[in-house]
Amino acid sequence: MARDKVTYESYEQDVFDNPPKGPVGVHRGSRSVISRIAPFAIVILVAALCGFGAWAWVTGEYKNILNLNTSSQTAQTSGTEKKDSSDAKSDSTHSSDTKSENTDSSNAQSDSAATDNAGQSAQQDQAAATVNKATQVRVINATGISGYAGRKADVLQTAGYTSVEAANPTGSVPTSTVVWYQNEADKATAEDVASTLGISAVEQVQGLAAPITVVLLN
Repeated sequence: MARDKVTYESYEQDVFDNPPKGPVGVHRGSRSVISRIAPFAIVILVAALCGFGAWAWVTGEYKNILNLNTSSQTAQTSGTEKKDSSDAKSDSTHSSDTKSENTDSSNAQSDSAATDNAGQSAQQDQAAATVNKATQVRVINATGISGYAGRKADVLQTAGYTSVEAANPTGSVPTSTVVWYQNEADKATAEDVASTLGISAVEQVQGLAAPITVVLLN
């Protein structure tokens, strides 16, 4: 039995057997110059970086680059530490200045107090050293010589004393001629009275009838 010959017409027609007329496919528009050059530029840049890296590795220059970066970081750290150190020194100096000002203020107050005390002592010394010839002076005659106390009273009046009286002893008397004074303020006057009468002994005694008492003995 003879086989039937299979031809193109033997298959059933479908949509692919009747394609449309004209070109069929995807149409691409024209690209810009930058989009066409960019791939080549990227390739060249990557190649240059790879070449520079290979050169730095072979020649050892990468160590210098790393050292440069490390030095820059160290310099920045050192600058920060110096700044912190300067701030700390500034704070320390300010604290020292404050302490010095407080010390100076305390010393000034101490000096002022010492000056005031010295001034008061000087005023007291000046008051004690002032001779007051208006002070009451009593001259007691314990010699037994009549009129002896009156003559000494006249000597004091001639020297400028305005309140002088002569008297006889009424109680116990010392063993030698002496000038007694009661208050510290009368010391200078008592010493002047003793100098005027030629008496060397001057003593402070409480409970006197007059601020200054002269006791005359042989």
